[in-house]
Amino acid sequence: MRLLQPIIAAALVASLAACGSTDKPSGSASGGAGAGAPIAVDLPRADSDFWNSYAKYIPQYAKESGINLMTPTNSQNDIAKLVANTQALTSQGAKAIVMAPQDTGAIATTLTTLEQKKIPVVTVDTRPDKGKVYMVVRADNRAYGQKACEFLGEKLGGKGKVIEFQGALSSVNGRDRSEAFAECMQSKYPGITVFAEPTDWEGAKASAALQTRLAQHPDINGIYMQAGGVFLAPTLQLLRSKNLLVPTTDPKHIFIVSNDGIPQEFEAIRKGEIDATVSQPADLYAKYALFYAKAAVEGKTFQPGKTDHESTIVQVRDGVLEDQLPAPLVTKDNVDDPALWGNQIGK
Repeated sequence: MRLLQPIIAAALVASLAACGSTDKPSGSASGGAGAGAPIAVDLPRADSDFWNSYAKYIPQYAKESGINLMTPTNSQNDIAKLVANTQALTSQGAKAIVMAPQDTGAIATTLTTLEQKKIPVVTVDTRPDKGKVYMVVRADNRAYGQKACEFLGEKLGGKGKVIEFQGALSSVNGRDRSEAFAECMQSKYPGITVFAEPTDWEGAKASAALQTRLAQHPDINGIYMQAGGVFLAPTLQLLRSKNLLVPTTDPKHIFIVSNDGIPQEFEAIRKGEIDATVSQPADLYAKYALFYAKAAVEGKTFQPGKTDHESTIVQVRDGVLEDQLPAPLVTKDNVDDPALWGNQIGK
């Protein structure tokens, strides 16, 4: 994709103004070519409360934006299914595809094929390791690890033992969160021992690791869950069975910080079962993934800079732009904020 000078056409201004923001993103736009073109969405999995929430937003924002949305597919955390779904959607006439590849290395060949067919791709939450896409809609995942580290470091007073449920390291998200968490702990809180446990985003693996580590180190006093959507329920179930869900005033309290911002995490914060989470914007992921998919088929282009929706478009490598959306830390102090998507879903 060729980056252009920031000439904002009236069509783009109108479209972005409808998003309720003020600062315009950098980019240029051509007319309405491609209006009404079929746009496809592949959902990454159905075993995560976060992704199920994202799935609910897709038809809502498609309708609001006047998008001709094809019936979404679901690749069930399987790269082979994602490839097959992409081939099927292409044969059915998709003019742009939104996807969230969980294995960010194995999708490169498919991206090359779609580029050759001139079918733009928007990836959500994950950024492919190789290959070109029209836009990545994502939050700064290194910031997730940094925020989690600083929260636990402060709560533990710089001393203790923490278990970290890492996401799949085949995913840029798992790597970003893990690397940032480790770097922060090593530089700011060297008195904290971290047990990093790869889980492949599977709750059962996280629960088994926690069971083992608690047996070896009953004095563990911190947990970082990189994905509350899959780790929350099994973690709370295990801690409850061991009578470890106790108030912060109890010496046995284990401080827990998560990532996702699902309603279940908010309820756990209110109950004092976990202490914080980073709210991944499931609503904005859906909204702006569809916005950029529509912009792609209409021939619009963007360049790095501030957007009108409190985010920043950055160039992460040649041919790949990423719109980094805001992802706030949620604690008992702001868990009831009505602006958080986790307090809006289902209402």
